[in-house]
Amino acid sequence: MSTPYDDPATEPHLPLRPAADLVPPRTPSTDGARRPDGAGGSGSRGPAEPAPVAPRAGWLLAAGVGAAVAVGIGVYGRLHEPTFFAVNVGGFSSGTSAKAWLATAAFALALVQLGSSLVMYGRFPRITAPAWTGTLHRWSGRVAVLLTVPVAIHCLYALGFQSGEPRVLVHSLFGCFFYGAFVAKMLLLQRSGSPKWSLPVFGGAVFTALVGLWLTSSLWFFTTSGLTF
Repeated sequence: MSTPYDDPATEPHLPLRPAADLVPPRTPSTDGARRPDGAGGSGSRGPAEPAPVAPRAGWLLAAGVGAAVAVGIGVYGRLHEPTFFAVNVGGFSSGTSAKAWLATAAFALALVQLGSSLVMYGRFPRITAPAWTGTLHRWSGRVAVLLTVPVAIHCLYALGFQSGEPRVLVHSLFGCFFYGAFVAKMLLLQRSGSPKWSLPVFGGAVFTALVGLWLTSSLWFFTTSGLTF
């Protein structure tokens, strides 16, 4: 038995819908949300994200400023006319002995800084850093630098940058490098995005420079004049 619609001639013809009507319309808000940059249909754009700052910019800036400080100190010491005026401290027999002992005290505090930093960085697995380790580390460094200020004033103002013999030349270079590395380290402490290796490297540079200063001045004085005050 057949129905009226079995015959193609009698089958009703339904109107055809355009293909575009089968696709849901795209709104600017929907299309913009689909793309990370928000540049979807209708030319809409989302808020632009700030470009990330290069991690190395911080330590490069600190290194550049530190190098400028070191070169500036060296140029001043070279161009300044030495006055040969001794900066003496009460209790010492001469300005040279005062310089030697102040540098020795700064060197001892630098050793305290080195030990406290190794403890804080976990280089001694069996030693747990006490709560006051950070305070000891900071203040030992501050006092060490303050102790070097009278020495630096005497060297720059009274003697200047000298290069008459290898020991004196190396001592002058270490003095300039010390304050340049110190300034660079202080600048790095103010930046949170610096690489993790930058602070130990610059701190090690400060320690190395102070060791070189002590070896070329205080140790030389003690070996030639004895442990005199």
